[in-house]
Amino acid sequence: MNDSRHVDVLIVGAGLSGVGAAWHLQRRGWTYAVLEARDRLGGTWDLFRYPGVRSDSDMFTLSYPFQPWRGAKSLADGDSIRRYIEATAHAHGIDRRIRYGVKVVAAAWSWKGPHWVVETQEGGRSRTWTCSFLYVCAGYYDYARGHQPDFAGLERFGGHFVHPQSWPQDLDVAGKRVVVIGSGATAVTLVPALAETAAHVTMLQRSPTYLASQPAVDHVADVLRRLLPARFAHALIRGKNVLSSQLTYWLSRRFPEQTKRYLREGLLRLLPDPAYLDQHFTPRYQPWDQRLCVVPDGDLLRQVAAGRASVVTDEITRFAERGIELESGTFLEADVVVSATGLSLVPLGGIGLSVDGRAIDLAQTTAYRGLMLSGVPNLAFCVGYTNASWTLRADLSSRYVVRLLDHMRRRGLTTAMPAPPPRRAGRPLLGLTSTYVQRAAHLFPRQGERDPWAVTQNYLLDRARFPFLDIRKGMVFDE
Repeated sequence: MNDSRHVDVLIVGAGLSGVGAAWHLQRRGWTYAVLEARDRLGGTWDLFRYPGVRSDSDMFTLSYPFQPWRGAKSLADGDSIRRYIEATAHAHGIDRRIRYGVKVVAAAWSWKGPHWVVETQEGGRSRTWTCSFLYVCAGYYDYARGHQPDFAGLERFGGHFVHPQSWPQDLDVAGKRVVVIGSGATAVTLVPALAETAAHVTMLQRSPTYLASQPAVDHVADVLRRLLPARFAHALIRGKNVLSSQLTYWLSRRFPEQTKRYLREGLLRLLPDPAYLDQHFTPRYQPWDQRLCVVPDGDLLRQVAAGRASVVTDEITRFAERGIELESGTFLEADVVVSATGLSLVPLGGIGLSVDGRAIDLAQTTAYRGLMLSGVPNLAFCVGYTNASWTLRADLSSRYVVRLLDHMRRRGLTTAMPAPPPRRAGRPLLGLTSTYVQRAAHLFPRQGERDPWAVTQNYLLDRARFPFLDIRKGMVFDE
């Protein structure tokens, strides 16, 4: 890699977003580097290594539009996704621009440059980079630690207690009694995977989550890939799946009661026990108030029906040496307890930002089109949709950033900064009621009610309008 420590654009994070951003910048001739804190690329798909880890979005929309997904499964395992990102980076020479083991700690904007001075930790040493534009593609998970409640009596537990984010690779659950605490995507993924070898797996949840069974293999996609050129087939399948997912979301929000019945009927075909479904799979909230959990080929329900797994809906009173005491008086014996209790979120990778010596409180900023910050020049960040595949919005964001940079280059402009909105924004950036989102909502930028301050959770609308949005609206430029 070129040893220059100044580039046009510095990308933070070498996951799905960062590699996609690099591809777009490279096409337009911008110099860039990608700084990755871990020792290999993949982001989320390198971080999570627990049994059964997989996507809960189909790979034809989670993959890049410029790099067809050739895997067998539409809902792919984590390692296959990481290898896909790695292959994409290698195919386009992006891997040569990635610096590993480089953690970005802080970024200070100086109008004298004008440029960003980016402080990093590399091999135990502090070093700096400079760039004209900073693009943070670090997602919003706290990679250092997951969320861990303070369980009473945990110190007395004599078995193995693990969090999925730091899964021990030598942990063997064969023949053991396992309790997985949680009901979100991680728990729903772990339970059927662990049930393959464990004596029994219990999913212990405080409240149920909506589940939707989906085929792991997209047979329509397989036919199209056999008959058509790869890129054309990929575009058709991607379009089909986008339309399907967006229609499903719209119908769920417009007709929640009908959606509940439809989801319930799907579960009954796999687990024909209405009372069990009422108790353990009937949430108190409306569909898509929180993200739906996808179960490939109904794997979780099949394991429950076969007796290898079960669900308990209850509250934890305390841990004991051999298991967990519940509020109902039930005692769950356990050799292994997995605390799938959620993720910790952190905005912009936890990077401390300042502008001319003034620290930026992200919670006091407003998101501009969901990708820039009011009062912060030459900086963009990347977050995905909450109701669709992450990459769909990540790709639109990168296209917008490149369009903005091209606009500045054509007109000899050096800085672009969203002006303060006319009124303080009141809506959270991530519009979900999920506990892990609500815990961190106060740390994130807010969003407004209308363009350019509103974030639209509608890919079809965004895909149609993003190429034509007025780059100058609500923006202050300097030469």
